[in-house]
Amino acid sequence: MARFMHGIILLGGPGAGKGTQAVLLARHLNLPHISSGDLFRENMKLQTEVGRLVRSSMDSGRLVPDEVTIRMVRERLLLPDCEHGFILDGFPRTIPQGDVLDGMLSELNKSVTVVLYYRVRERMLLERLSHRWTCRDCSAAFSYESVPPREGCKQAVCTGELFRRADDDPQTQALRIREYDEKTAPLVDYYSRKGLLVTVNGEHTIEYVHRQTLERIHEGRDFYQ
Repeated sequence: MARFMHGIILLGGPGAGKGTQAVLLARHLNLPHISSGDLFRENMKLQTEVGRLVRSSMDSGRLVPDEVTIRMVRERLLLPDCEHGFILDGFPRTIPQGDVLDGMLSELNKSVTVVLYYRVRERMLLERLSHRWTCRDCSAAFSYESVPPREGCKQAVCTGELFRRADDDPQTQALRIREYDEKTAPLVDYYSRKGLLVTVNGEHTIEYVHRQTLERIHEGRDFYQ
């Protein structure tokens, strides 16, 4: 396979399947999957300076400040495994974060190559979230049609217990979808205007969506060197 250059961003509402597709795509392209949620958990577990800032925000019920999230993502992008590319899942979440990411990547001599938008109707998002399970070991989320098997786990071998998150109730998830519509959905137009957006119908099976994702990426030969 040709060597992949620079970055992929995944967009889509909660329950659209971004995390699962990111894991499969990272394995296929041999690129690091950078999840903002995973970075939060890892830094808190290691008790890094950034992790302590994240913990302080969460313990006080506040959102993690943009500058903390941005610093965390920047430190991750500086690691050697991101030299030839990366997959961003959960960042950016807002247009201001998108602007900052552009500047950060320019400074690091990197760029976004394609933005994959997984389009799923709200009714289906709510249905999926009401049947979602989460792995305690790697925090991978599974919809009802994928439990079992465990192909979506973030580790090669993962036997973590699957559980239902307390906040996966319909009322809480409806609020999350509204927040996504207000803050994150505008990134679809933002990246479309930049000519980077590729839309994938996320309402099919995991395997079908993965195949469609690869086809859409491979359509752009400029993505490879």
